[in-house]
Amino acid sequence: MRRRTVLAVLGVLGAAGVAILIAAAGGEVLAQSKTIRIIVPYTPASGPDILSRLMADEIGREQGPNIVVENRPGAGTVIGTEVVQRAEPDGGMLLTVANSFVINPGLKRGNYEVARDFAPVCYLASTPMVLVVQGSSPYKTLADLIAAAREKPGALAFASGGPGSSLHVAIEVLRRDAGINITYVPFGGTAPAISTLMGGHVAAVWADYPTVVAQLQAGTLRGLVTTSHARVAPLPDVPTYVETGVGHYEADIFYGVVAPAKTPAATLAQLSKLFSTALQAPDMKAKLDQQGLFPVGTCGAGFGDYMSKLADDYARIIRDANITAN
Repeated sequence: MRRRTVLAVLGVLGAAGVAILIAAAGGEVLAQSKTIRIIVPYTPASGPDILSRLMADEIGREQGPNIVVENRPGAGTVIGTEVVQRAEPDGGMLLTVANSFVINPGLKRGNYEVARDFAPVCYLASTPMVLVVQGSSPYKTLADLIAAAREKPGALAFASGGPGSSLHVAIEVLRRDAGINITYVPFGGTAPAISTLMGGHVAAVWADYPTVVAQLQAGTLRGLVTTSHARVAPLPDVPTYVETGVGHYEADIFYGVVAPAKTPAATLAQLSKLFSTALQAPDMKAKLDQQGLFPVGTCGAGFGDYMSKLADDYARIIRDANITAN
């Protein structure tokens, strides 16, 4: 009986010790009863939304803080982003981010800067961007598509979610590198762009992989190229953009979580631990695979450095290609 009492006391002291260490480091202890809101500046059932809910469910299952996912789409993700920008830096409100987060400042869309107004938590997962055509299309390779565009300048239409999205940027990079004249058709998301492609109204769509993975597997869509650093394992026959020799552009879609600037370092560390642990759950990889997502797990300063470099790269591309948000 005495031994059990001693162990119980040590357990309490251990938990208290963790709390004291966090408080001493200038952070707020995220109590188990605390509710954390994740603002997702995208529509429900989008890649960022799905990933956010997977993380929230896993953290809740492991008796972590209660996490509520709230969709705030609009204005190219600026509406939800600025909600978190203005939030108290206490770990109670976070933002799910993807490429638009680092593209918007280069487009002068929104009144925030990535490094100034936000603190990195974790880079959770990535997914490829893939240029697709109909499975029955005469274009078997990127070279075929470029040749057709050169033969009839302005006649071919390319679509993506956008404008000003990472997918739109990929189209503009191809237009510049290949020296082709094509018509760009923006949509509110990849799904309606694919519907238009299947209807024969556009020649190609630059898509986020999770949206088209099932159709690629079924053969109703054909992938011509990705912008990934290396070939994507589920698409072994689809070359990377660099492999085609057209240009040297490399970019994936990233999904991560950030907090408002000035969130205490210890609070950020605790948040990073929650998300990195959830990402490493035994069944999480299978869940991500099903959605066409690939786990990363880079947290803290490494994620911040990645976003800063990406923001600089996108700003240069936007300037060189004269891309606008309209």
